Amino acid sequence: MTAILCLDVGSATQDALLWLSGERLENCPKFVLPSPARLVAARIAELTRLGRPIHLCGVNMGGGFMPAVLDHVAAGLAVSAHPAAALALSDDPEKLSDRGIRLSDSPPAGHCLVHLGDYQPGFWRAMLSLAGTAQPDLVLAAAQDHGYHPGSSNRLGRFAMWQRLLADSHGRLEDLLYDPPPPELTRLATLRQSTGGGPVMDTGAAAALGVLFDPDIERGCRSQGALVVNMGNSHVLGLLIFEGRLHGVYEHHTGQLTGGDLSRQLENFRAGKLTNDQVWDSGGHGCLVTNLPRAAKGFAHTYVIGPRRGEYPGSGADYPAPGGDMMLAGCFGLLKAWQARQPR
Repeated sequence: MTAILCLDVGSATQDALLWLSGERLENCPKFVLPSPARLVAARIAELTRLGRPIHLCGVNMGGGFMPAVLDHVAAGLAVSAHPAAALALSDDPEKLSDRGIRLSDSPPAGHCLVHLGDYQPGFWRAMLSLAGTAQPDLVLAAAQDHGYHPGSSNRLGRFAMWQRLLADSHGRLEDLLYDPPPPELTRLATLRQSTGGGPVMDTGAAAALGVLFDPDIERGCRSQGALVVNMGNSHVLGLLIFEGRLHGVYEHHTGQLTGGDLSRQLENFRAGKLTNDQVWDSGGHGCLVTNLPRAAKGFAHTYVIGPRRGEYPGSGADYPAPGGDMMLAGCFGLLKAWQARQPR
């Protein structure tokens, strides 16, 4: 029996599926746990209350714990960071210095260590052992990676990634499973190294592919295009999908637009009328649309997933639960992409 841990690391939760070959999917273990960034933030907050200086060590990861770091500095407490760990907060050492974070290869005397990393093998070894399950033979992992773009905006850099993906993959979603990732995707590269070399994927693409894990939805998207919206904790991602291929990408920040503004942008995106500048000027990452095929029939159907799907402002949408659990859409997307790569 092969055991594959499919792990989707988000800003609020880390969602996992332990897929066991030969086992019914419904019987495979599933987990929805606090994200590594939230665990790091909680550890820093504890040390702030204790009045202890901290040293960030480990590797690059999601930087959602930055507010806790700034609160620590505001409390008059010292913060140092190993250069590799500091990448979780910024690619620019000067910005970190301006915020009171000192780079140091080793922890200064008296500083408490705070270990960083999207994947901790010991954590998952203990978790799966306590649950009485098999240990994984392979780890497939997804995370959001803005990429390393020194001297440029992360918003611009992340959307340049989408532009390149759309062109290079010819829209095939399973091709967005990287082995290895492009060199500028430093967070995904670090995540891949931490998991032992398994393939990695952007969490937005994994979630969208997870929607197609439902065979009825996949068949529907082959005869008529659909807009898949992932209402994540940090980002709204819209993808235009037809015949298993990607025809458009939209990305903004969750909660930054009013419901009406978001609804209008998504409707214009669906029709191919939304420009990249309109999204950028409103604080989003961008928008890219190819020549939309007539056979897609206007991408009229809408599927909404994500932990903040209740905030979707449109009407007439379906809210699928891939594999029986919406929170694991990214995990099922990882599994689907990996299965598509296996020899027939």
